[in-house]
Amino acid sequence: MDQKTLTLRLPAEQAEALEKVAEVDAVSLTEAIREAIDEHIAQRVADEDFQRRLKASMDRHRRILDRLAKA
Repeated sequence: MDQKTLTLRLPAEQAEALEKVAEVDAVSLTEAIREAIDEHIAQRVADEDFQRRLKASMDRHRRILDRLAKA
């Protein structure tokens, strides 16, 4: 699996809370973050308004790419 390293800055209180959640769930901090991100993405994908905005974004990018391909 390809991986990309990211730097994440959190307020101290939020980082401490996340560390405790990971500890109670008996997972690494990295795994807790991955799970939270997966849940967030799933929620966004299921959101109709997000899907509408995503389609609009895809249409804009497609038009730009089509213009560049014809240049």
